[in-house]
Amino acid sequence: MLKSASGMQMFGDIVRRKRYFYALLMILLMIGVAELLMEREIIFPEMAALTIGMWIVDKRVWQVSRASMVALMILGAVAGVLMNFEVPLPFLAPSFYQLDFSEIPALIGSFAMGPVAGILIELVKILVHLVTKGTMTAGVGDVANFLFGCSYVVPAGLIYRYQHKKTRTHAVAGMAAGVILTTVLACFVNAFVLLPAYGKAFGMPVQAFIEMGAAVHSGVTNLLTFAIMILVPFNLFKYTLTSVIVFFIYKRIRVILRGD
Repeated sequence: MLKSASGMQMFGDIVRRKRYFYALLMILLMIGVAELLMEREIIFPEMAALTIGMWIVDKRVWQVSRASMVALMILGAVAGVLMNFEVPLPFLAPSFYQLDFSEIPALIGSFAMGPVAGILIELVKILVHLVTKGTMTAGVGDVANFLFGCSYVVPAGLIYRYQHKKTRTHAVAGMAAGVILTTVLACFVNAFVLLPAYGKAFGMPVQAFIEMGAAVHSGVTNLLTFAIMILVPFNLFKYTLTSVIVFFIYKRIRVILRGD
């Protein structure tokens, strides 16, 4: 019995060493590819971190069936494709803010499989978008899209998914919470973090964004008024429209996703 336990422990040590070896190999490969392509800040670090985590961690904190994983990947891929189709809203915001429907699959996934699935769909969406279209914002817009997407689908998924009896009222409450949180977050983060970062990346003064906002709404005179008069209406419109669409289509496809 003692020999058996000792053998199992030795086997576990060997497996663990192999995991560390593969993790180190992945890091070296990541660095090599990044140096070869002369790209220091693309998606390789994030992909390597996810892969290393899967190899090193002994226990999975989130159990998911193969069918759900396939559904998650499909939703992420669809979201990534939808992100490539953008519609300008010149009556609401300058041209660099555009409407897309990529949050629809993420919200559906969050309702059906929980908020963790929603986050993963958001991540897959960004990766698919980077592969298929690339970035025209030095990564600033992609980071913002992921951040705001998560702030939208996570509250919605939490409020709806973990109810003893799921109702449309819970769905509406979850989506409303997501819309409000994302609108508030987007206003302050865009105005005081992302726009200055975007301007620095492309050598544009912040005043240029204010002037673009003033062309849409004459009351825009600084970053604060830009946030209130441009970002609030734009985000309320975008996420409310997404919520309305999901409200009418979710029940029809939840069986396919093996949700409720």
